[in-house]
Amino acid sequence: MNRIIEQKGQALWQRFCESNDADDYAEYQTHTQAVFGLSPFVAEHCIRHPEWLRYAADNRLPVSGFASELRTRLNEQSTEDAVQRELRQFRNRAMCAIAWQDLTHGQSIEDSLKQVSALANALIYEAYHWHYEALSQRYGVPAGPYGAQPMLMLAMGKLGGGELNFSSDIDLIFCYPYKGETEGARKTIENQQFFTKLAQRLIAALNKITVDGQVFRVDMRLRPFGDSGPLVTHLAAMEDYYQEQGRAWERFAMIKARIINPEDDYTRELKDILRPFTYRRYLDFTTIDALRHMKGLINREIRRRGLTNNIKLGPGGIREVEFFAQSFQLIHGGREPALQCHGLKATLDGLAELDIVEAETLTQMYDHYLFLRKTEHTLQQFNDEQTQTLPDDEWQQAVVAQVTGFHDYSAFKQQLNAAMSFIHDQFNELVEVHDEEHGDTDDLYVHCKDAWQVDLDEQEFCLTLQAWLPAEHATALFARLTSFRAGLRQFRLGERGASTLDELMPELLHTVISAGADKPVELTDRVLRVVSAITGRTTYLNLLLENLDVLRQLVRLCERSDWIAEQISRFPLLLDELLTPLYLQQQNTSLEESRAEYTDELRQQLLRIDPDDVEQIMDNCRQFKLCQQLRIAASDISGSLPINKVSDKLTVLAEVLLDTLIFHAFHQISQRFGIPEHLQSDEIGFGVIGYGKLGGYELGYGSDLDLVFIHNAPRSAVTNGKKQIEAQQFYIKLAQRVMHLLSTTTLFGQLYETDLRLRPSGAAGLLCCHIDGFETYQHNEAWTWEHQALVRARGVAGDKALLNSFDDVRKRVLTLNRDKVKLAEDVTSMRQKMRAHLDGGKADTVDLKQCEGGITDIEFMAQYWVLAHASDNPSLTVYPDNLRILDAVSQAGLLETGEVAELQNAYLTLRDYYHQLTLADSKYAQASDTLDALRNKVRTRWKLLFE
Repeated sequence: MNRIIEQKGQALWQRFCESNDADDYAEYQTHTQAVFGLSPFVAEHCIRHPEWLRYAADNRLPVSGFASELRTRLNEQSTEDAVQRELRQFRNRAMCAIAWQDLTHGQSIEDSLKQVSALANALIYEAYHWHYEALSQRYGVPAGPYGAQPMLMLAMGKLGGGELNFSSDIDLIFCYPYKGETEGARKTIENQQFFTKLAQRLIAALNKITVDGQVFRVDMRLRPFGDSGPLVTHLAAMEDYYQEQGRAWERFAMIKARIINPEDDYTRELKDILRPFTYRRYLDFTTIDALRHMKGLINREIRRRGLTNNIKLGPGGIREVEFFAQSFQLIHGGREPALQCHGLKATLDGLAELDIVEAETLTQMYDHYLFLRKTEHTLQQFNDEQTQTLPDDEWQQAVVAQVTGFHDYSAFKQQLNAAMSFIHDQFNELVEVHDEEHGDTDDLYVHCKDAWQVDLDEQEFCLTLQAWLPAEHATALFARLTSFRAGLRQFRLGERGASTLDELMPELLHTVISAGADKPVELTDRVLRVVSAITGRTTYLNLLLENLDVLRQLVRLCERSDWIAEQISRFPLLLDELLTPLYLQQQNTSLEESRAEYTDELRQQLLRIDPDDVEQIMDNCRQFKLCQQLRIAASDISGSLPINKVSDKLTVLAEVLLDTLIFHAFHQISQRFGIPEHLQSDEIGFGVIGYGKLGGYELGYGSDLDLVFIHNAPRSAVTNGKKQIEAQQFYIKLAQRVMHLLSTTTLFGQLYETDLRLRPSGAAGLLCCHIDGFETYQHNEAWTWEHQALVRARGVAGDKALLNSFDDVRKRVLTLNRDKVKLAEDVTSMRQKMRAHLDGGKADTVDLKQCEGGITDIEFMAQYWVLAHASDNPSLTVYPDNLRILDAVSQAGLLETGEVAELQNAYLTLRDYYHQLTLADSKYAQASDTLDALRNKVRTRWKLLFE
């Protein structure tokens, strides 16, 4: 015997003698000292319970003897506390006896595994039986077609295979046959409540730590939906889950699943549910892919945790033997009943009989497996601890060497290394793991796979990515991913969707981190919003996974624009646009070229739709707008379009959509009422006037439309349909229909938000007014601010002749001779009111539109120059957009060319700032010296003009 073992054994025997009457156990001294030196666990229990020493030394435990003795003992107990005490003492006494036999070579490791499993079965089932009876007395019995319904208990993992290790947790799944209510008691409850209470009590009976220790650590995470699922599920729900959402790893786990309850009609029903889920009668590639994925996870965990000294999880460890065998079961088990077994030995024998693997290889693998299991038991029997890590302690090393039959630890390690090397070679040949996209040299990608696919804690996660992310970013990213993972429970992903997402997430992390963004967590958050929106749609997940250029483009767009991230998350169909990067590089074309392009593309799309299908027309127009906006935004972000061209394209897009909707609205109204009788061929007598940003070619992303509707029908005109109405009423209905087509919220949102308050008399005025009435109002009733608004108004859609008439009216109104002093007072007064009401800037933030020296100040100055000087310089009224108005101001000699250029530069720069804020989904800019200098120039010009 090793000297250190002998010394430790003598010391523990001495303690035993001090606590007990040594004379009663003198015949056991030599034998006991030897065992005490090998297991402090056995020694400590025998010191506290000396009668256990005789039981352990004399007993060769029968596998079948645990249950009957334990039931007798539990039947004598009347309280839960007493049951818990009995369970723990029974477990510890039996474990001492099993360890004694193992350490003295009184039984083989195979017998030891069977005994530990049989003991666990007895403890679980008898504890369940006691609590079932206790609950039945209070709530009655859950009745079923074959008698009282049991709670069916599935033993998973090594317990399911009858190969439980000495100090192990146990994986269980609980279910019950049928919903309903209990019977035979005063207070009956639903079966679900009954079995949930039973499950909770059983788990507490086994898992709770008391003064007597713990029976088993109980793990319920393998149940349907994991921790978020019910503790116990009825069979119909379980069947639905495995049919619709069961994943490859759950099939893998079910190979070992064994029902602890005695066989009856209920257990047969459960088997009938699990068999077709676990063993498929055909071989599909998803099985191979799933095995490849799981194997990759094993390799990554080994690499991450540096598990070189772990005989279970390390390379060539126990887990790799189990994976080897279960892989063949998963692939061939559906067609080969011989492989539909729980235990490893039976599986390996089946593989040999079917000649799937060479018998010699299987024999060697099983021998090495038993050697590892013997080592594992020895490690755990030392202190009853769940460990598979080789010891650094000299005493434990001596115990391992002696119990496994080696003269020293070095010889043991040599044999262990040879065994694990052989197992690992077989494991590596099982399925090939490869990554065509990244190869083996992309270190970041490898770590991103670890970060998502391996169960890491926060510290491990940060260490995994420390070469690429600062600690504070990694910590925040871990929290975000944890939250995202928790949110996945709401989706019914199914096996394919879960597998796709599991492969996509490392690619996403790799792309985000590679982008080198200043705020990687914020970028990840934006991209995850998109992924969350498509998580229930496997097609879109596949789109990103199979087209990594699309994923990279998505990340680039999300990095620059929160608005784009929000748009894509709301409308995932926009991801299709990213498949064709050419679409995302808009040409710097003229207004007319853009109009022709949009008109033709929209017309081609609408040709496929029935003109009477209003819903489809609305949806198609909305999709068209969303896609075009994304293309424009992408070009904006890439820098291929200057800010004024971005607004031009957004404005022309709105005009084309308005023209299209007017056409369809006119068709729909005229079908019912006919058309107004004054109209000639190709006339509609209806026009849309755009104000503000639409009128000034300055639309931004998400801008609303300021509209006024006009018509030119004579007062006496009527429609020519079967149901005649006045032409005025016809155009009001037409305007209402256009508004409906614009503003109705469909699956793809609104087309545009609209504002009609600029029409004559505002909200009190007619929805569509006659062009003559419009002019009369402008001459006689309009306020100065309404004339200011008219500066930025133009006809944007509808009857060309009518729009030309509007241009004439606009010019006549704008060229009126005005009192410049009164005009200046009106303009500055209105500006002050607007700023007081709308400016939301703070000390460190700036409202670029409403602040002093901001966008609106420049617009008001331009409007003043037009209203004050157009009577002498009609050219000031030609254009409605601020840049060309300022050009006209220069040409009229109202400002020097350099002063105009300075204002135009300030205007474009402020608009560009504002544009980028919109893309970032932010309202206010951060104050800066650059911004202050720009605003000061505008302030100076304002003071020179008005003060």
